[in-house]
Parts: sequence; C-alpha cells; structure tokens
Amino acid sequence: MRVLLAEDDADLSRQLKSALVDAGYAVDHAADGEEAHFLGDTEPYDVIVLDLGLPKIDGVSVLERWRRDGKATPVLILTARGAWSDKVSGFDAGADDYLTKPFHTEELLARIRALLRRSAGHASAVLTCGALRLDPRAARASVDGEPLRLTSLEYRLLHYLMMHQGRVISRTELVEHLYEQDFDRDSNTIEVFVGRLRKKIGSDRIQTVRGLGYRLSALPGEAEG
Repeated sequence: MRVLLAEDDADLSRQLKSALVDAGYAVDHAADGEEAHFLGDTEPYDVIVLDLGLPKIDGVSVLERWRRDGKATPVLILTARGAWSDKVSGFDAGADDYLTKPFHTEELLARIRALLRRSAGHASAVLTCGALRLDPRAARASVDGEPLRLTSLEYRLLHYLMMHQGRVISRTELVEHLYEQDFDRDSNTIEVFVGRLRKKIGSDRIQTVRGLGYRLSALPGEAEG
C-alpha cells in the first residue's frame, strides 16, 4: 500500500515517514503544495496525508484541484489550526478525515487504516482470506494460525492482494502500489515476489490469470475473506 505524505515540517515528516514505513507502507514525501499536487496528480496512491499549511500552494487548494480533476484517493488532512471553520473548509474541499496537531502517531496510523478499509469495502480491521489472516495494526500475517515471516516487500504485496482479493490485479498496478516514486521499478520483479509469497502462503492461493495478472482467493472449501 502506498502513501503520499505532504508535510513541510522536516522533523515531523521524518517521524511520520519512519512510522509509516515501519507499518508496512511505501511512502513518498512532498514538502510543499506544488510538489504534493504534482505527485497526487501523476502517481496512484492508496491514501494521502495532507497538511493544510503547505508553502507555495495551501493544502485546501491542492485538494480542491485533485477533486476537480476527478482524483478520488482518500485524503486525511493535518492542521495546526484549531478553528472549526478550517476543518469545514477541508471537508468541503473533499477531505475524508482530519487530525489537529499535535497528535499521536498511533492515531494517524489508525485513521489511515480506517480510510483504506473503507475505500476497499472492508468492515473488519483484520483481513482474512480463508485460513490466511493479515493484521495491518501489527503488520503481521499468518496461515492456519502459524505466523508468516515476510520481507517488507512481500508484506506489501500480500497486503495489497488481500485488500483487493477476488479481483485480477495487473503487474503494472502492483508495481505502482508497492514501490516509492524514486525506486527502480521493474514489473518482472513482481513475478519473483509472487513466487516467494506462494511458497509461504500456499501456491494455489494466488492464481495467475494469463495476460492479465494475479488474483488472491481462498482455497476450495475455505470461507472467503
């Protein structure tokens, strides 16, 4: 899962980016409104964390432009402003949630998880697919109760597949949602990671749909997640 963090405070940005990476997200950072608008306009993020007080272009204007252009990515706004009118302006511009500074990082992570669940149509905080279980709160997964030892990229891949289980996902889409903007992307490496993941969760859980991509589904006899 991929996050855009648009925040001009350098210390807060480093803290939040570190927490997001530790939680299993691929993170791009923008330090001003122009860069934030460009990245949000050209890159496919799963969620955006947007500070309202950005330099060059303020966060509300950036958000209004995205929504006007049809960008539906969930957006969590950050604001140091306590006035209720600023929150209303953010929501009216198209925000999905907000946090007022200062805040606890764990609350930010919880709100991001909630936005991702809602956007993908999941009600439960824990994702399941038959005997396969993934808990985004702890960034852990298991099969039949046995913990899986996953690399960060394997975890991101499994997380994305489980969020969109039952749907065929192309290699291009996986590349776009697993890697940061400046990562040397190669769609052929996805096949390698899918192969590694199959060895850990069971080869039949991830089906290859020739010419289209991959689909995660429960095994015959298992309940769907």
